[in-house]
Amino acid sequence: MAGWSAENATNAYLRAMKMAKRAKEPDSAEFISALVAGNNARLIVVACADAADSTALALVAAAHQTGGRVVCIVSGANELQLSKETMSENADDIEFVIGNAENLVASEYNEADCVVVDCRIKNCERILKMAEGVGTKGVVLGYNAFQMGSWSCRGFDAHLLPIGDGLLVSRVAVKAENGRCGGGQGKIRSRWVVKVDKYTGEEHVFRVRINSQGN
Repeated sequence: MAGWSAENATNAYLRAMKMAKRAKEPDSAEFISALVAGNNARLIVVACADAADSTALALVAAAHQTGGRVVCIVSGANELQLSKETMSENADDIEFVIGNAENLVASEYNEADCVVVDCRIKNCERILKMAEGVGTKGVVLGYNAFQMGSWSCRGFDAHLLPIGDGLLVSRVAVKAENGRCGGGQGKIRSRWVVKVDKYTGEEHVFRVRINSQGN
């Protein structure tokens, strides 16, 4: 997975808006699409609480932009059938898998560039922490975070953004062979800043990179 691409992010955002047939008032799905595509994710995994929804559709838009693939994990045959009906002609762009999301993320998809989790799913916190701990790089996102009851996951280092019904964002650092993050003396970290326009009420989200020096 290469570095940040503003072009991919913009194109995926617009494609997601078009696929969802939204003329205005975008929700968290479009932001997720832009974030995933901007990070050039190729293997994208989404764990759904029920059937695939607008977030899965937005991830298809991101995959079209990066040349990647989308794997959608659902819990059973009924959810699979409903997902295919909901996605309609876009269902062919998604690889549906039935199974336990936590186990699949830890085994079959432990090299995913991006893992997206519906926070309404059972064992949501465990899946998020598992996704953050596997592989060597990537982005972990949790949507519908406000429906978790408590969004603070112990051991899961994430930022909660007031987008849609709450969006958790965690960036998994690249690990060197010796287990330390980064490949040099310093390492680049980032944090998310949310600004609200006091006149229009619009929310603007920025990612600020911080370069910290190691010892």
